[in-house]
Amino acid sequence: MLIDSHCHLQDPKFGSGVDDVVRRAREAGVTAMVVVGYDMQSSHRAVEIADSYENVYASIGVHPHDAKTLRPADIEELGGMADSARVVAIGEIGLDLFRNLSPHDEQDRAFQQQLDLARSLRLPVVIHSRDADAETFAVLAEYEKAARADWPKDRPLGIMHCYAGNLPLALQYIDLGFVISIAATVTYPAAVKTRTVAKGIPLRWLAVETDSPYLPPQDKRGKRNEPANVREVAQYIADLRGETLAAVCDGTATTTARLFGLGDIGEPAAQREGEAR
Repeated sequence: MLIDSHCHLQDPKFGSGVDDVVRRAREAGVTAMVVVGYDMQSSHRAVEIADSYENVYASIGVHPHDAKTLRPADIEELGGMADSARVVAIGEIGLDLFRNLSPHDEQDRAFQQQLDLARSLRLPVVIHSRDADAETFAVLAEYEKAARADWPKDRPLGIMHCYAGNLPLALQYIDLGFVISIAATVTYPAAVKTRTVAKGIPLRWLAVETDSPYLPPQDKRGKRNEPANVREVAQYIADLRGETLAAVCDGTATTTARLFGLGDIGEPAAQREGEAR
């Protein structure tokens, strides 16, 4: 098993070639992938793509870059989208204090509103955090206190997408119940912190991703990234950890399936049946 926990197949860079991208991923051994929304249009498209392919799922939400555009009607619309069994998470949501494309107070508002939505739907969250380590952790620590009362004990609350923080902070996130996702940035020469995290956290709290079409592996820099390359991420991490590729693929896939409620990389609808939404 091998799951790309975070990709953007709806991105214009893929154009009409999604069929070929999914086929190449399958040929590379990718058994499932999660297409992640970043605004309302891309969230709708993520659901459409997930509906079109076996074992492709969707996460829906509004990125901090677009937080200033989020309206109350959008929260209601996201809630309606989440009725689809193909929707497995809310995100990517969070804080980005590097680009600050939305004011900080608007990012805080949108983050909290979407966390509240995820809690009401009992869906995990996909978290984007850039240059906002302390701020994001503070928000999620409060969220964990509120959400834990009615959250399944053995299921993670969410995932830290393309994690770029240090190992101590990663372990704190794990204590809160958040999976740490490693992208192909782990292969970049300067990514010492990311390699330390990939090597130092328990496998049962580790996921892999491409964030495609962005952030290709070092040997493909300048090219469009795609889900097939998640195998290269897994291989690099296996080498770092002194483990087999099979162990890292199966371990991260099990973690990702547990997070998103995929069961045995199958339809999440059966897992959700009877749950209060």
